[in-house]
Amino acid sequence: MKEKYNVGIIGATGMVGQRFAILLENHPWFKVKVLAASSHSAGKTYKDAVADRWYMDVPMPESMKNMVVRDAEADVDAIASEVDFVFCAVNMKKDEIKALEEKYAKAECPVMSNNSANRGVEDVPMIIPEVNADHAAVIETQKKRLGTKRGFISVKSNCSIQSYVPALSPLRKFGITDILACTYQAISGAGKTFKTWPEMIDNIIPFIGGEEEKSEKEPLNVWGHIENGVIVNADKPSITTQCLRVPVSNGHFAAVFVRFENKPSIEEIKKIWAEYSAEPQALNLPSAPKQFLHYFEEDNMPQTVLHRNLEGGMAVSIGRLRPDTQYDYKFVCLSHNTLRGAAGGAVEMAELLAAKGYLD
Repeated sequence: MKEKYNVGIIGATGMVGQRFAILLENHPWFKVKVLAASSHSAGKTYKDAVADRWYMDVPMPESMKNMVVRDAEADVDAIASEVDFVFCAVNMKKDEIKALEEKYAKAECPVMSNNSANRGVEDVPMIIPEVNADHAAVIETQKKRLGTKRGFISVKSNCSIQSYVPALSPLRKFGITDILACTYQAISGAGKTFKTWPEMIDNIIPFIGGEEEKSEKEPLNVWGHIENGVIVNADKPSITTQCLRVPVSNGHFAAVFVRFENKPSIEEIKKIWAEYSAEPQALNLPSAPKQFLHYFEEDNMPQTVLHRNLEGGMAVSIGRLRPDTQYDYKFVCLSHNTLRGAAGGAVEMAELLAAKGYLD
């Protein structure tokens, strides 16, 4: 791998794009060379394009304030010639995103996508680095389809499943048959703050468009396997979900119920969580948490405000594991939705792919 990669942020003015800017400001491997957004922002400096819509709780990086924002659609070839790869977090229609990401890939510019448009495409890996790093192997099939030498698309999964799929993944060896998950999702998942969405103060909305379908399908992709050069989804467990928007700024919570073919003991589960480590930890990736899964014994833990930023917001917090009257066990999980669940997860995915040589 290279000592330093030049990168672009496509969709830099939005909430996730801003989070990318913060995470990449002092990244040891990646240097932001290009910021791009819609034609409305193109030609302006980053600080003028964002103006009063800076959503982060830390200042805009000084090194990026005066960078001139490029046109994400019109300048594809120019951007691709200046960077080693791009992070993509645009707010467009799904078919437009799919076309745009393929355009970058075909311009020999790998795409680390935060968008859902290419999730589920059979040769596009949807990677949670600690769970299915091996899915990167389908990139070779994808490059053949696209007719590229180094251009490809890799996506991160939906933010809400990253609160509970990591906790369930190491338990799959016991034969998980059924999962019920109710997620309680922060407003930043909709790209909002309480200032821009005052209707959410003291309120819960029991519907998030498309979220339940993603939450029931995407774990089966992440838990799938590669066969004949494509990803084949797992055929079990059976998953049902409910997804609610709650008045929290950052941090997605999940209440999880699970049933096994070979029921492990509570002590076995806690030991597995405590000892769980994967390729990102072995490779010592810059964004990887030292301890991926943290279990809290206290009945009132984890809590969003206290634990969403655990290990730089890249860890998953778990608590209240106990028997259930209808399922075998139930527990709760928490992850930071714009760090582990969005920009941070995509940065760690890029680190993984760099370490594996896919970005050279």
